[in-house]
Amino acid sequence: MPTHRFVLAHAGHPRWQMALELCAAQLHGAMVSQETAVAYPLGFCYLTDYYAADADAILAALGSRFPDTEWVGSVGVGVCANGQEYFDRPAMSLMLAPLAPADFRIFSGRRPLGRDLDFQAHTALVHAEGATPDLQELLLELADRTTTGYLFGGLAASRERSFAIAGEVLSGGLSGVAFGAGVEVMSRVTQGCQPVGPARRVTEFQGHFLIGLENQPALACALSDLGLPEDVDQDELARMLAATLVGISRGHDDSAPAPGRFGTATLVRHILGVDPEAGVLAIAEELGPEMELSFCARNPDAALADLRRAARELRDAAAGRRIAGALYVSCSGRGGDHFGAPNAELVAIRDAIGDVPLAGFFAGGEIARDRLYGYTGVLTLFLAPVAARP
Repeated sequence: MPTHRFVLAHAGHPRWQMALELCAAQLHGAMVSQETAVAYPLGFCYLTDYYAADADAILAALGSRFPDTEWVGSVGVGVCANGQEYFDRPAMSLMLAPLAPADFRIFSGRRPLGRDLDFQAHTALVHAEGATPDLQELLLELADRTTTGYLFGGLAASRERSFAIAGEVLSGGLSGVAFGAGVEVMSRVTQGCQPVGPARRVTEFQGHFLIGLENQPALACALSDLGLPEDVDQDELARMLAATLVGISRGHDDSAPAPGRFGTATLVRHILGVDPEAGVLAIAEELGPEMELSFCARNPDAALADLRRAARELRDAAAGRRIAGALYVSCSGRGGDHFGAPNAELVAIRDAIGDVPLAGFFAGGEIARDRLYGYTGVLTLFLAPVAARP
């Protein structure tokens, strides 16, 4: 368990060398300011895709400046820091964690989790690429290797080279860092979409094809919830469905925190296509029995309100405990001007949990528990003992 706070640095600059120098100066300054010498064997490194081509050189430079630190991280279209986002511009966010080496293990395809008999994974930070085959099955398998079954993290998002960092720059598969029971973390998922209709039981399906809801044709239910007539023009139908998503949950394991809002286990997925004659929708998720589905739309106001709620819940759950550091993984669709003001998400988090070192990135998909989410944010706090020093 960390007894000191994490230390954070972030900077944006057209040249990665300058951004790294600025960050290194911030980190070294924060380390020197500690009253006692502290070791930082674990580092988090998040880069925007402007630096993607230079990821190996950046990691080598970090190794030179912080030789006793192992790094994990990924690439995104933006990166997060305490109270600030760098979206669609060259930047990096770095954070050092004063964890005992016995309390974490970096893993990847080259360093599989579970082979170290002296370490039992409790939770894990996971990075991956969206094109990884059988990704959902791999997440389930990895979660089974932890005692809690809880994963958190996200998918790389890059218009250039896609990669993750786990002691080295990697492509493909799952990688990250697992934490033992001595590292106490708390995490919450915050949704970015709002239902536009009721939750309905999936009563007929075939693979990705949604055929019936509550024993009615799926398309008929969509038209009703979207307020469209049965004889809607095909171009208008295509336009409306392109702006509509579906929230999928298993009714027994998800409960909405309030009417008109999704529960944390709801998976938001795209509508891929429609067969107007058959009344069938194609969904970007393998459907199954006992599922419930609601048609939904992205709603910035509801998303920001839900983020504030999730951050407050974490703050309240940590009552009497010092927060040593935090990670935030947000959907790439929530960055930039999505909320109408710069840094909206990061300011909301800071307002709720205080001036806590926080790093993260804007991802191509978010990971929480053993599932892959979309249009969400995953906020994770690392707790220090009650009597720990600042």
